[in-house]
Amino acid sequence: MSNRTSLWASLARYPTVDPGHPWAISTSGLTRNYPGGAGVHDIDLRVPRGSVYGLVGPNGAGKTTLLSILTGLRRADAGSVTTAVPVERIAVCPDVPDLEPWLTAAEVVELARSLSAPRIPATGVLEALAHAGLGDVAHRRVGGFSRGMRQRVGLAAALVTDPEILVLDEPTSALDPAGRAGMLGLIAAMAGDRTVIMSTHILADVERVADTIGVLRDGRLLYQGATQDLLADHARPGWTVRLREGADRARAALEGQPWVTRVTSPARTVLHVDVTSADAAETGLVPVLAACGARIVAIEPHTADLETAFLSLTSTRENP
Repeated sequence: MSNRTSLWASLARYPTVDPGHPWAISTSGLTRNYPGGAGVHDIDLRVPRGSVYGLVGPNGAGKTTLLSILTGLRRADAGSVTTAVPVERIAVCPDVPDLEPWLTAAEVVELARSLSAPRIPATGVLEALAHAGLGDVAHRRVGGFSRGMRQRVGLAAALVTDPEILVLDEPTSALDPAGRAGMLGLIAAMAGDRTVIMSTHILADVERVADTIGVLRDGRLLYQGATQDLLADHARPGWTVRLREGADRARAALEGQPWVTRVTSPARTVLHVDVTSADAAETGLVPVLAACGARIVAIEPHTADLETAFLSLTSTRENP
């Protein structure tokens, strides 16, 4: 295995360990500065024990930097990290591990076991690979593996250490739909038994498995708390309006309504209308569209989701 990418947390520069700590991991004022304002700034993270914590944000938001500091792989310029478990009970699975191509999957996982968790029986290697969906290719060399298969090897190398805290960086980014569903099922099944910190830009994945969420943008934590609370506070009801003609007139008319919060147009004859009240929209949408002469093809309600909440939250912060 290449030393360029570790599959487990570094023993050096690790955060303070406090077994009685109320959180699995927490930070205070955590900061790492890079040129041009990049990095993370004044982060107070709170990861509940036994939770699946979804760390979300666009590319470049600082997710990987934050995870690297949490696991001791990078230094912070300021602030502190406290964890409830010792370093050997924390495992890290990078986006796509950099593996030596001549090793078999079983040899990669055995190396992780022997270096990080020698107390685990050797039989745990094949069990971890089977758990990650690679039981039938355990003795194949990883040089011929796809990106998604290498990602699963990384997960097996993390699981073989029997961690209490598992840190996953973009765990589904290289997987096909079936593999993605399988990975999310594995993550969801760990809730309660392990603490999982899952960094991703795929909001639908977080909505499916995470009970707690942190929203990063430009290196700052905009929101932290229960996923359902974020949906309740920031995901407004909305409608998709499909028109035969008159979309520009319809958009202008709808933007003038007090119960409309935002109108976007993903296509020339399609409007997405976010509203403050489902009742107001149900009684007001058709009259407004009829009055401006728009020709309606269909009006469809859409359920509030994490993407809607994320866009609402970040839009609010940009335009207070």
